[in-house]
Amino acid sequence: MAILQIVNPAGGSEQLELPSDRNVMGRHPECEVVLESASVSRQHAMIIKQDGQFFIEDLHSRNGTFVNGQLIAGRKLLQDGDRLKICDLTFTFYNNQPSDRLQLTETSALALMEDEDASPASSIMSKLDVSASNSGVRLTVNPEVKLRALIEIAQNLGKALSLDEVLNKLLDSVFKIFLQADRGLIILKGLDGSLIPKAVKHRRAGDEDQIRVSRTIVNQVMKTQEAILSADAASDARFDTSQSIADLRIRSMMCAPLVDSEGTSLGVIQIDTKDSRHRFQREDLDVLASIASQAAIAVDNAQMHETTLRQQAMERDLELAHKVQRGLLPAAPPSLTGYRFFDFYEPANQVGGDYYDYVELSNNRIAVVIGDVSGKGVSAALLMAKLSGEVRYCLASEPTPAEAVSRINASFSRSGWQDRFVTFVLAVLDVGSSELTVVNAGHMPPLLRQSSGVVEEIGDEQAGLPLGVDADYQYEQFTRSFAPGEFLALFTDGISEAMNGANELYGLDRLRNQLAQPSASVDALGRLILDDVKLFVGGRSQSDDMCLACFGRSEG
Repeated sequence: MAILQIVNPAGGSEQLELPSDRNVMGRHPECEVVLESASVSRQHAMIIKQDGQFFIEDLHSRNGTFVNGQLIAGRKLLQDGDRLKICDLTFTFYNNQPSDRLQLTETSALALMEDEDASPASSIMSKLDVSASNSGVRLTVNPEVKLRALIEIAQNLGKALSLDEVLNKLLDSVFKIFLQADRGLIILKGLDGSLIPKAVKHRRAGDEDQIRVSRTIVNQVMKTQEAILSADAASDARFDTSQSIADLRIRSMMCAPLVDSEGTSLGVIQIDTKDSRHRFQREDLDVLASIASQAAIAVDNAQMHETTLRQQAMERDLELAHKVQRGLLPAAPPSLTGYRFFDFYEPANQVGGDYYDYVELSNNRIAVVIGDVSGKGVSAALLMAKLSGEVRYCLASEPTPAEAVSRINASFSRSGWQDRFVTFVLAVLDVGSSELTVVNAGHMPPLLRQSSGVVEEIGDEQAGLPLGVDADYQYEQFTRSFAPGEFLALFTDGISEAMNGANELYGLDRLRNQLAQPSASVDALGRLILDDVKLFVGGRSQSDDMCLACFGRSEG
């Protein structure tokens, strides 16, 4: 899968996968790659895969899109390693997995070399199993060095919370302990199993050009959970690659696994030296393995801390979205002489895609609207919010309900929501003439309860396609009188398809039976339905958004 690697000016990097053949980049939450920068356009640029090649196209953005420093016009072919710039954000494009080559900063890089076919001969002179104990590795030599290392690590990592802080402090401590170390790096395993460099440190300026690391060594250390010491990495066959590591004059290398309390390898810490006079020794490997064992706990805690912070931030965002969505729904049912209204809305999660509204129209009319956006969660809620504004505008500007729904559909279809659609039903009540007009866009037909108790579906024959399926579709409307004592119920499938512990659906037949029950008011009828749904579901958690809107005409 192709990836974009975004370079963080403060250090470090982040990989963004391109999930499909058409990847829109921009500030809008529905973009495949969301860029949270005020200077980025809502839909800024698009990366397209065609015949195995990738192209980038600017979507008439305000500030333009740059490839390798050149402002692009139209569609441009992307090459592996191209540098993209969108406003203040800089990316590197790779047409393969990010573990093949990963930029750490703009001036330093790490390449995980494919060396599985290398000669088995190796100068690895020592191994140390660290998987047996997660509380620390037993040191057999040089206790003075051991004590200094453990105190240094404990002091530096004890109060560190963020992952970046933990890793940077870890490398700082390692360089103080191993004075011969020229370079150090920490690689962690991503959620998808890829190897991601997270921190790098150089002893001297000018050594930042390139770090080459054997993927075989890293994988072996993580798999076996054995720390390894190579006396002369320049002649080590495991480092045999087309770009010889001998160019870097590495004379000694140590690599130790980071193993958490559950025995899982989180990654590795590796250091190397160019100084042939002060190569690493077995006692150095003991110390590094001990450091890695203790550092793994700090890394694990930092990762859990950052996960908790992300979850808390997401919960705050969802709570805010919940309040915003509630603010878009009616505060209270309408109050009309001779008519009563009842409504209920409960999302399955904090935000949902069901929608209802009351819209006052000219000539003493009121529209009762209900809809169900495909999908759930934040994206469905955003579509619901957009639909709310479209409905009010089109109902106010079109002469008939059918023409209003046709216009709503055309606007929604051309908004670029791709495979999203909305089932939608509209009931317009003319208070003066007591006439009822229904327009249905792929939704379940409203259920009308006559004063005699007979329940029937209305407007089913005139029902059309859901919104968003065909931009040019023209809807029809159904009109009938609304007699005293009659009730009309509009609902989403969260009501009719509510499921109990035996995986049985509530069903339309049971809903009709509840509507047919004698009821003194619309409020009583609505509560009767909701109580029966709750009784049917029992203790099973809600799996879909539930929305119900009822209104009726008083008798006499």
